[in-house]
Amino acid sequence: MVGLNKIQIIGNIGTDPEMRYTPQGNPVTSFRMATSRNFTTPEGERREETEWFQVTTWNKLAETCNQFLAKGRRAYVEGRLRSSVWEGQDGQKRFRNEIVANTVIFLDRAGGAADEEVSRPVGTEPKGQSQGEVEANDLPF
Repeated sequence: MVGLNKIQIIGNIGTDPEMRYTPQGNPVTSFRMATSRNFTTPEGERREETEWFQVTTWNKLAETCNQFLAKGRRAYVEGRLRSSVWEGQDGQKRFRNEIVANTVIFLDRAGGAADEEVSRPVGTEPKGQSQGEVEANDLPF
């Protein structure tokens, strides 16, 4: 029987990526990522719940993430969930879930004035630049 281990998240990068190399020379990059959900309690109170994930990428994807991701950026991550259990130096059992990513899509651009122009929604005008009313005859369709 075939199994499936797949996780997909969209959220904000919580730490700057940290790249290192295995003894065999393979690059590996790790970073933390936060996802949030908003909900209303039965008492009518609005709440936000944040879940943190450790993400690990390998090889070319690791190099790309290290180069282009930074704390605060938005990203889509897809991969498999890997769990680890070990005993710490204090004798306590430790547990960690981690996403081993095979796909990372950058959902925003790095900050800057030029990026504001590129990322502004279609049909909106840049701040401080009003072009006035548009006549029906001016429309291209």
